[in-house]
Amino acid sequence: MRIAYIANYQGPSLVKNRPCLHNFSLAARVKIQLIAELLQRSAHEVEIISQGALQPLVGAEKLRFRLYPAAEERERFHPDIPIHYVSALSVRFLIGAWESLQTQRMLKARHEARPYDAVILYNMQRAQMGCAFFALRDLGLPVVLQYEDDAFVNVHGWVTGGLMTRHHRRICRKVLKSVSGGFAVSPYLASQFPAETPMFVLRGMVSNELVRASQEAKGRKKNWVVFSGTHEGTQGLKQMVKAWRRLDMPEWELHIAGHGPLTSTLQKMAEGAPKIVFHGLLNREQNARLISEAKVGMNPQDVTTTPGNVFAFKIVEYLAAGAHVITTPRGTLEKELEAGVSYIPDNSPDTISACLKRVIEERRYERTAIQATLQTYGPAAVSEALNGLLQKVMKTRNERPLPHTSAVTSAGAR
Repeated sequence: MRIAYIANYQGPSLVKNRPCLHNFSLAARVKIQLIAELLQRSAHEVEIISQGALQPLVGAEKLRFRLYPAAEERERFHPDIPIHYVSALSVRFLIGAWESLQTQRMLKARHEARPYDAVILYNMQRAQMGCAFFALRDLGLPVVLQYEDDAFVNVHGWVTGGLMTRHHRRICRKVLKSVSGGFAVSPYLASQFPAETPMFVLRGMVSNELVRASQEAKGRKKNWVVFSGTHEGTQGLKQMVKAWRRLDMPEWELHIAGHGPLTSTLQKMAEGAPKIVFHGLLNREQNARLISEAKVGMNPQDVTTTPGNVFAFKIVEYLAAGAHVITTPRGTLEKELEAGVSYIPDNSPDTISACLKRVIEERRYERTAIQATLQTYGPAAVSEALNGLLQKVMKTRNERPLPHTSAVTSAGAR
């Protein structure tokens, strides 16, 4: 099958040439890479089409007009998986409409050059929703939704927004009813699809790099606590650094990998603390080696009032690496995997430090779930699930009604 993967992928070339770090997500980038690679290994041909979303413009940038031309990613993560970035226009109130229009145009152009057999969407941003209806209605292609973040509440589980937000949610409901299949990070998100839609739950994926690194690290774990991910406000990183500085654990180290808007702030907070080590932005192999050497993996995200509306990809990575995980509740998890998890009710510095102290002093870090994680989310298991879903989608593609034209008016015209 030839597959168009519509995702806000942010490769090295894009990050260097567009202001997009505010929207940058390490987890999203790795997920997209792993899905595309698994499909490619299964003899599918995958192309990524990315809107290359600009960050919200602030200060003087609000008045600055600039057109960023369409481009190709020069530093591919796989030589046979091209990434196409659509053009971007830095004009306030037009950014989203431009992204949607240009993404649909590129999908149409690539399809006319060499027809696609199916479309996969990563979440329900405006550009993705426009492409969903365009592919279903105008191209007659089946559409699969990779549902990672709840479209109806924010990351804290709260319903927010005004008229435009409510309208956006109505369109999201139509997408969920119209897509041909899907996979979601939690049973809660899976329940938002119609019961008859082919789908499965996929909380995360284990890369081949992580499988190798985990095997190599057996028997030589270090007294390391690790965080690896995007440095942004909801991750609880400030609280984690404060908590660490309160602990008296001279034989242990806190290792922080990744990058984001809070990186410089965290580095300043850690000044004078020799047991806090920053690793910067790592590639997949480097990141796999780091977390495989650690005994504890941290996910101190802000608590959500709707457990299951999001799920941290790093939890699955930590478990597969043989680390014990400390995390706030993120919804239900397989019982076999929960054996390797210690939950904290909130991410205050006091709560984090108390849990870290218990996990280390009581040697809870020896409770891991590496084999269960590999069996459920290893490359072979995920590849089988993806191929099974695509087979069901192709089989039932003509059984579902096309979305009515009125459903797409706000998703972008062609």
